[in-house]
Amino acid sequence: MPDSKINSLLDELEHRAKRAANEREVTLKVDQEDLIRLRALAEVYGLSVDELTACLLHNILMEVEEKLPYRAGKKIIRVEDDDPVYEDIGPTPRYLEAKRRFEKDCA
Repeated sequence: MPDSKINSLLDELEHRAKRAANEREVTLKVDQEDLIRLRALAEVYGLSVDELTACLLHNILMEVEEKLPYRAGKKIIRVEDDDPVYEDIGPTPRYLEAKRRFEKDCA
């Protein structure tokens, strides 16, 4: 194998090792129809239901994080290019604070 393939392989192994080290087991209840969907997708892609569920959950959470709405409050927190930037009174600041708190608990 050329060096680039070895490097790619090593990078992939490192990525998988890090992901496995950060995995935590959880138990959750799902609707029977959703379980059927999970089993069918897992079979199609040759994954376990646990692997597929973790992958789906990870990607959904990333997208939800990206789409949390900004809601401008009345307080100006800074000025950028002569335009006021208002504090965010939507769910994003509360989410980020809770996330930081849980990250500290896991450290």
